Amino acid sequence: MSVSYDETSAADEAMDSFWEVGNYKRAVKRVDDGHRLCNDLMGCLQERAKIEKAYGDQLTAWSKRWRQLIEKGPQYGSVERAWIAVTTEAEKVSELHQEVKNGLINEDLEKVKNWQKEAYHKQMIGGFKEAKEADEGFKKAQKPWAKKLKEMETAKKTYHMACKEEKLAATREANGKTEASVTVDQQKKLHEKVDKCKQDAQKAKEKYEKSLDELSKCTPPYQESMEQVFDQCQQHEVRRLTFLKEVLLDIKRHLNLTENQSYGTVYRELERTILAANTQEDLKWFSNNHGPGMHMNWPQFEEYNPDQPNAVAKREKVKKPDGAPPTPSTDHVATPGDRGSVSSYEKNQAYSTEWSDDEQPATNSGNENGGGNSFEEDASSVKGVRMRALYDYDGQEQDELTFKAGDELTKTEDEDDQGWCRGRLDSGREGLYPANYVEPI
Repeated sequence: MSVSYDETSAADEAMDSFWEVGNYKRAVKRVDDGHRLCNDLMGCLQERAKIEKAYGDQLTAWSKRWRQLIEKGPQYGSVERAWIAVTTEAEKVSELHQEVKNGLINEDLEKVKNWQKEAYHKQMIGGFKEAKEADEGFKKAQKPWAKKLKEMETAKKTYHMACKEEKLAATREANGKTEASVTVDQQKKLHEKVDKCKQDAQKAKEKYEKSLDELSKCTPPYQESMEQVFDQCQQHEVRRLTFLKEVLLDIKRHLNLTENQSYGTVYRELERTILAANTQEDLKWFSNNHGPGMHMNWPQFEEYNPDQPNAVAKREKVKKPDGAPPTPSTDHVATPGDRGSVSSYEKNQAYSTEWSDDEQPATNSGNENGGGNSFEEDASSVKGVRMRALYDYDGQEQDELTFKAGDELTKTEDEDDQGWCRGRLDSGREGLYPANYVEPI
């Protein structure tokens, strides 16, 4: 089939087809991309593992901090155990997230690394063996067709140039017939030029058609050879995509804690502990340990014994090293079932064992929980003595004040027999502080 010459077709844009010369490079580049994607996947797993570890560490720190606060606080009995169980849940979930981290790093990441090493073989001069083999295969398959294509393009160019010369000669001949200055001999030469251009164009056309026919005959084996090499690339890519799907399922298995039986057990145990909280038992325990149910050595007549030491002997205040001021001591004696440390609640309830009808012990009626902060109390209605801190003090309990040397505060209650005062900072926070850490202004 002949194709008429069109001047606008001289600058045809190159097609972006796989069959164009050199366009197989994208299939070869897929080898390099596959190796890089393995690196990207390993980087992705490393980042997720860091997140899992950081979350686990935060849960552990949170659990430790709040367990200590709960154990030192005023909560007691089975409700306290239920509250602590919430911190235990955090510890167990932290362990599960650490297992997720270990699975991602020790199993999934290692699996990708080993597969990458087996699937891609680096060469001494750079690049990968698989990419080189594919590139050489495509070049070999494309070489005969590319040679015929080049001959056809040359013949095509020659034919189009001949057509252009023929058209130009025909235009000159037509113009010569209308111009009086053109002689008969000149018109004859112009006509001969047109005939020659027609002959050249016809010869170029025949050569162009012949080269195009040869190229067409070469196309089927070219396609077959190229497809064979491409299928080899596809097989390598099939292995990569199949492996990637498998490893992503492994990652999902490690991330999905709902499929981990231990995860469900954590919350079943937490629910059992919370449901086991018994209000009546807790109230009974408190009554027996801090209420009317406590044993009492009621006063009885005792004969004087000069050899018997004073039963109520306060411990001396222990001074801090390097000349730091002493902190108030307590006369708390641990009893069975009691906490191992003195709570803020017990400090608030401490008072002198020597009292009379005219000197009743002070109670904190405004705060039933014994806390150090009374947010509902109008600070402006409390009168007190202005004090200045001599030393830094960091409150050890929630109801204790924290201040720096030089800070000013208002003392709202006098020192008790254990060396504690109650005061209010200018910020409005109220609580306990050591009496010997301040001085009147």
